[in-house]
Amino acid sequence: MEILGYLLSIVMGLTLGLLGGGGSILTVPILVYVLAIDPVLATAYSLFVVGATSVIGGWRKHTENLVEWKIGLVFAAPSLVAVFLTRYYLVPAIPEEIFTAGSFTLTKNIAIMTFFGIVMLFASTSMIKGSKNGAESKDRPFNLPLILIEGLVVGTVTGLVGAGGGFLIVPALVLLVGLPIKKAVGTSLIIIAIKSLIGFLGDIGSGQDIDWGFLGLFTVFSAIGMFIGIYATRFISADGLKKAFGWFVLLMGIFIIYKELF
Repeated sequence: MEILGYLLSIVMGLTLGLLGGGGSILTVPILVYVLAIDPVLATAYSLFVVGATSVIGGWRKHTENLVEWKIGLVFAAPSLVAVFLTRYYLVPAIPEEIFTAGSFTLTKNIAIMTFFGIVMLFASTSMIKGSKNGAESKDRPFNLPLILIEGLVVGTVTGLVGAGGGFLIVPALVLLVGLPIKKAVGTSLIIIAIKSLIGFLGDIGSGQDIDWGFLGLFTVFSAIGMFIGIYATRFISADGLKKAFGWFVLLMGIFIIYKELF
């Protein structure tokens, strides 16, 4: 199973390089369901793996002029604060058993994974439907308050589920900010890299026991997938990329909710 986990990490990196998100959507299930790692620790590992891999991909996108740095940094700023505080204070404060109803007990692990799946369902619909009013408009004004609010919300959700947040960031950049899909992918990688690694520092500060050898090797395989994904974007249309992203997130969300609750 360990070999399978490393092979799937390549697929995770490929997804992140191709779509600018979805890496953590694969990383957390791989760590939990394939490698049998505790969900809370898996979310911490996911932040590091996705963050480190995104550094590589984001720099590569920058060299191709596919990163909007102004939007990316403004978006990342409130996300940094939100994700760090969530990982350092909120996640450790959640009780191991939240409530019991009959024979069913909602544990901390089930709650985190189920919330993860629900967020994915909402994020997927915006990408599948797209915008009826031309979301990818280069003339759209720079809406600072909107970008700050989006960053704060995404940072909080990122901290709770240990996700890089690309499955939320890409739809926000495309549908609300007006970036073309390929620039949204590149900008998303920069945002993910910054806030994921900051969030991981919150985990270290809260006393998580990290297996650095395993984490390093998993990240190397993910980086290989990232390079493959970035190369593949040259041959895929923007519309096809957006639709594929949405359907991928939808299916993974349904799977996780079913797995945890049923």
